[in-house]
Parts: sequence; structure tokens; C-alpha cells
Amino acid sequence: MAFDLSCKLNKPACLKLAVVCIFAALLNLLLSIFIMNFLRFPLFLDTVFTAAIAFAFGLIPGIFVAILTWLIPCIYHGGANFFVLCSIAEVLLICALKPRTPEIPEFAPKEKIIASYTGLAAKLMLLYILCALAISVLGGIIDYLSHLFLEIHLLFYSVDDTFKPALIMNNLPVLAVNILSRIPVNIVDRFIVIFGGFFISRGLLKVTR
Repeated sequence: MAFDLSCKLNKPACLKLAVVCIFAALLNLLLSIFIMNFLRFPLFLDTVFTAAIAFAFGLIPGIFVAILTWLIPCIYHGGANFFVLCSIAEVLLICALKPRTPEIPEFAPKEKIIASYTGLAAKLMLLYILCALAISVLGGIIDYLSHLFLEIHLLFYSVDDTFKPALIMNNLPVLAVNILSRIPVNIVDRFIVIFGGFFISRGLLKVTR
């Protein structure tokens, strides 16, 4: 069930996709709460299912899940959160660069199977690296502008704050500190988001057929 013209003209398919997207947003929040509050891993994993939806169904469903994931906490707690732009940027990158699962014929030579899956892993690795860098830069810019112009201050400790003191001591500009402090975190969590999201998307496609 891909999000294409046939889905737009097929109301049951659209309804089914909408329900899947809503569940994906809720799972994003539940996973984030579980990771941060119970396992106490300081990682941003609230886009795993956003990535899965983008891999499986494309741009519009992916952006819908990204916005809904951020909208629910904003309604509950009040206020706005501009970091939703990072989630949307990630969806755009996934939809632009996502690889296809190789279609390997039955009884294909072992070498061909290895080459196909090696190519898939390489494309996912490239996507992962680009997402880690893009989210670090965009997140740093949003953080910087939020403090500079909107006077928005975080009410909770973020793991990237761990790296900021050392960078500030080296007299780096505040914008550079905000960007560089995010890279070590995003190197870890974007790997989980991209590879985890891709494999979850394979299951989603099977379930929604």
C-alpha cells in the first residue's frame, strides 16, 4: 500500500494508512519515554517510526507522522517546538535517498545476493551519515535562534549539553557549539533511526498489503 494516486482515490486504503500513521506517532512517543525515563539512555529516538513510515509510504505520510509526533506533546504541555523541522528534514532526506530492497531471484548465486545486500547497506549508511550531519546542523541553528531571538530556554537537561562546556572553553562561537555538541549524539541515535526505521518499514509493507 504505497501513498500514490490509487491510494488517494481509495478511501479505505487512505483510512488504513491514516490509522497506521497515528499509531506510528504514538509509538514514537512511547519509545522516547521508555528510552529516556526507564532505560535512561540519553538518545533522541522519537523518529524511529517516522523514518519507518517515510521508508514504507513516502513523503506525505512521513511528514504527517513527524508533525503529529511533535504536536501531541505541544498540545499537552502547551507552547511550540521548532525542532519538528529536524524531523521533517529527516523525512525529506529519507524520501530523496531511500534505497529499494533488492529483488533477488530464486536460486540466485551467493555472490549476487551478497553484492545486493552490501549495496543496500552502503546506501543506508550514506543516508545515515547525511541525516546525522543535517540534523546536527539544523538542530544547532534552531537552538541558537530560539535562544537569540525567541528567548526560549530548555527546561530539561539534554545530552548534548554534556559536550558544550568543553567546546565553549575553546572559545568557539555559540552557533558552532550548538552544532558540534549534537554530532556525537546524532552519530549514535541516527544509526538506530535509519537502520531500525528501514527494517520496521519492511514489516509495515507486509502487514498493510
